[in-house]
Amino acid sequence: MTKAVNEGILSLIGTTPLVQLTHLYKNLPFKLFAKFEGLNPGGSIKDRPALKMIKQALENGQINSNTVVIESSSGNLGIGLAQVCRYFNLRFICVVDPKTTKQNINIIKAYGAEIELVSEPDPETGEYLPARLKRVQALKERFKDAFWPNQYANQYNPMAHYEGTFSEIMAELEEAPDYLLGAVSTCGTIMGCAHYVHDKNLITKVIAVDVVGSTIFGGEKKPRFIPGMGASIKSQFLQQALLTENVYVTDRDCVIGCHYLLKKEAILAGGSSGGVLMAFDKMKAKIPSGSRCVLIFPDRGERYLDTIYSDEWVTQHFGEIQYL
Repeated sequence: MTKAVNEGILSLIGTTPLVQLTHLYKNLPFKLFAKFEGLNPGGSIKDRPALKMIKQALENGQINSNTVVIESSSGNLGIGLAQVCRYFNLRFICVVDPKTTKQNINIIKAYGAEIELVSEPDPETGEYLPARLKRVQALKERFKDAFWPNQYANQYNPMAHYEGTFSEIMAELEEAPDYLLGAVSTCGTIMGCAHYVHDKNLITKVIAVDVVGSTIFGGEKKPRFIPGMGASIKSQFLQQALLTENVYVTDRDCVIGCHYLLKKEAILAGGSSGGVLMAFDKMKAKIPSGSRCVLIFPDRGERYLDTIYSDEWVTQHFGEIQYL
């Protein structure tokens, strides 16, 4: 029998593999898995909400062939939206800031999207995100027919993970994991998973991994260097009562975790993946024997060759690091 052929590149979004990690730690009394989201066609977990938000807007008439899609992004969602909009032949403008890497900007442009650069932070907060959001609003007013997916408040962001990410983990393990660790920014991923666990009354303990300097859980605002992890604004999705706990890591931890993954598992992953690994490292001693623990790795590491995997960049920001 001929194997079914996928129709179109967007059909490859989701169904990412769950990989057991066996080299990182010796003699763990439980099983450790990684949900490897870097194998989505756009290279990250953000492909999921990008597709979900645009498809829903097309279906309910918010988008037509003349609509200009406008969104703020530090990188991965911009790439995901650029890919989806290219597929549906939609004009897309991505609002970025100087922290967005040149490589991510080039990928977004390669898909045919337009770049709108916010060069100065918001004068009141000193942060780029509020300035990007103001630029989105200004662009919306410029065009007669514009659509802002608004990843920060669009219910289809967490829904993409409720219907996809966590349900896939359940299918791959054939049962609920005991622990799930994921990085937070908009909180779409972690809350989509947490709602699934709550609604299905599962045993899974959902652990949110945030970075020092983020204000998502009320922490003190400080400069952050790892894109796509943490945020300077409160998440509209966050329902902390559905989470077991939140664990903080530093930017330095993220770098160390990435290099440890590469050294031990030959996994070239992005910064938030390293952060999730180091959060697990902090709490592994209290995980009971026989547990099944899943780490969500949001993207691949090729987009971080000039930063996390550059000795010069690491030394400039963190000094000399002794890797694990």
